[in-house]
Amino acid sequence: MIGKLSFGIIALVLGAMLFCGAVSAEKVESLGEHGADRLLIATTTSLDATKLLDLLEEKFKKETGVTVEHVAVGTGQALEIARNCDADIVMVHDRVAEDKFIDEGFGVDRRVFGYNYFLLVGPKNDPAKVAGLNGTAAFMAIEKATAEDPSVIFVSRGDNSGTHSREKLLWKWGGYDYADINSSEWYREAGAGMGQTLTMADELQGYTLTDSASWGTYESNLSLVPLVENDEKFLNVYAVMRVNDEKCPDVNTEMAKKWINFMISDEVQDILQTYGVEKNGVPYFNPGRGSADVMGVTDEETKDPVV
Repeated sequence: MIGKLSFGIIALVLGAMLFCGAVSAEKVESLGEHGADRLLIATTTSLDATKLLDLLEEKFKKETGVTVEHVAVGTGQALEIARNCDADIVMVHDRVAEDKFIDEGFGVDRRVFGYNYFLLVGPKNDPAKVAGLNGTAAFMAIEKATAEDPSVIFVSRGDNSGTHSREKLLWKWGGYDYADINSSEWYREAGAGMGQTLTMADELQGYTLTDSASWGTYESNLSLVPLVENDEKFLNVYAVMRVNDEKCPDVNTEMAKKWINFMISDEVQDILQTYGVEKNGVPYFNPGRGSADVMGVTDEETKDPVV
């Protein structure tokens, strides 16, 4: 029998083959030294996979002369990179982890720049019969279906990303102990980014949780279909903050502040309003501007300039 680790390796290989074209010119495997002419960003994978960061980095360089480089990883890993003082900026989507990062003194000047939604996707035949259910009920239906149908599989990011954190909350809201879920035979961990996780779920014809931007990027290569969406518990809010120079003296604070203000500027908010529409009919990310109530944040978090 193939174990969870082996499936993770398979997913990584398949993901690399299927999605190798998604790596941007400015994305790097690791961030280099800090400098006045460079801005280093640790970001969640969806902002990279959609090519949004490529576009924004190019515009920022034209306006400031500063080269922006980013490494795209899960939110948990992005915050760890910043804790190690290896980034100037983090762009992530896990409020609990973000608040902890701020409380530790590492994150400052947090602003919310956009949002989208998570989706539960799975095989067309939907063996757990989750279509039409709300998010929590769908996760409960998956767990219950596994007792009678061995074909029911759930594939997790398994990487402490923002998506993985939301998935764990959905199991908790369903009344489950995540340790029990995680040790179940039907539960598989990719330990990888969203593209690789979707590939693995597609190969296994399993269910997985994905953000709508990543889904819009990869869906044409997959046989999976969206089964649960537009649930209030699927709201996915994206934030940007700089790394505190009191913790990490070498960070490029001046350009980090400019980047945050750039992200909440009308220029970028207008881009978000239409970016992805040509391909998918809807934008990858909804602008944060004017959407504070929807996102559950204050107006100040979406528009107050950093000084």
